[in-house]
Amino acid sequence: MRVGSLAERSSDQPPLQHMLASCEKLLSKTGEASRVAIASRVLDAYAMLDGAEKLAFFRALLLQYGVEAENVRAAYSEWNDAPTDTAMNKLFAATEPSRQTLLRRMNLCSGGTLALVGMRKDLLAAIKIDPDLTPIDADFTHLFASWFNRGFLVMRRIDWDTSANILDKIVQYEAVHAIKDWDDLRRRLDPNDRRCYGFFHPATADEPLIFVEVALCRGVPGEIGPLLSPVISKEGFASDTAVFYSISNCQKGLKGISFGNFLIKQVVQELQRDLPRLQTFVTLSPMPRLREWLTHTAADNETKAQTIAELDAKNWRIDPQNKQVLWPRVMSLLSDYLHAKSLKTESLVDPVARFHLGNGACVYQLNWPADLSENGVGQSYGAMINYLYEPDRIEERHEAYVKDGVIAIDAELQRTLNKFSADAVCAV
Repeated sequence: MRVGSLAERSSDQPPLQHMLASCEKLLSKTGEASRVAIASRVLDAYAMLDGAEKLAFFRALLLQYGVEAENVRAAYSEWNDAPTDTAMNKLFAATEPSRQTLLRRMNLCSGGTLALVGMRKDLLAAIKIDPDLTPIDADFTHLFASWFNRGFLVMRRIDWDTSANILDKIVQYEAVHAIKDWDDLRRRLDPNDRRCYGFFHPATADEPLIFVEVALCRGVPGEIGPLLSPVISKEGFASDTAVFYSISNCQKGLKGISFGNFLIKQVVQELQRDLPRLQTFVTLSPMPRLREWLTHTAADNETKAQTIAELDAKNWRIDPQNKQVLWPRVMSLLSDYLHAKSLKTESLVDPVARFHLGNGACVYQLNWPADLSENGVGQSYGAMINYLYEPDRIEERHEAYVKDGVIAIDAELQRTLNKFSADAVCAV
């Protein structure tokens, strides 16, 4: 049984009880104005909950705001007897958990969308404690897929003249290469050899969802150090290559929510308009789960286990000969990793690969060592990858990956990999 009405609560009612009572009221037959006010009270109360209370709230969502089995049976029976559009609509409504309606109504108040994104962030943490809460995430995902449709996103260029509020968020949300201070931020935004673009949603105002940092240079870089250097390049507008060296998802509550494909294509088009001399568009991307994957798959592979041991010894960082000996084995491991799939989801293990291949890029160059920072060595033994975006092949490669799982690999790189791996796939 659900909690009583809002009118029944006392003035000193705990936040969780107050919130659940307000949720009950929010689902009742009230006018739009009343719903806006109640939704605001619900989210205000949620903001006051501690971790244990949030977990209790999510459990209440699961147990008290699902579907009514009797309504589903009745609606199905009606449709089965007479499969009309009206009967189908009733069946659809009966199978939708009432918590989806509750979440939609929470979204009525000002700031509701961003508050619900934060609520999902908390939910994802709660699921690690109680996996039974997973069905609630399906409801959030269903709603967010519509609310954050690619058509709603607006791309803006971010530069040193952008409001301090947004610039502060860029520093806060940088997820790939930490921004040390405001001087470091200015180096990434202000000079002629840098660009930064943010994607925003009308419902989240100046809260960015994704931002992309771009370096302009000559040729395709194989290491991150020079791109993060405080030294300003003299190339500027004479550059022929745009390098997307950091792409950050700013909202943890939107993890796994697709903003649609071709986000990078939009940045490419903007750069082409501003800088017609640019000929090549690549990333310099991390391989964030490489070390973890190697460790988990090395038990039954003596060669792989030996290579990992030598990488862990770190002699390659000071001994060029050791690095040269390791290089072909590392290239083979990187190729295997790029093709590795999760046993549970059958999708590629590497989330960065999923993103770029889904956006229509191809694997262009494997770089090792490329990132000798503590984080780079810790997560991938310093390996990085260039994904190439060729404007006239983006849609073709996107379709091949989405429909058939084809991993597009540059022909020259494929020839190199063929020397080291008998399992390498053919170039696309």
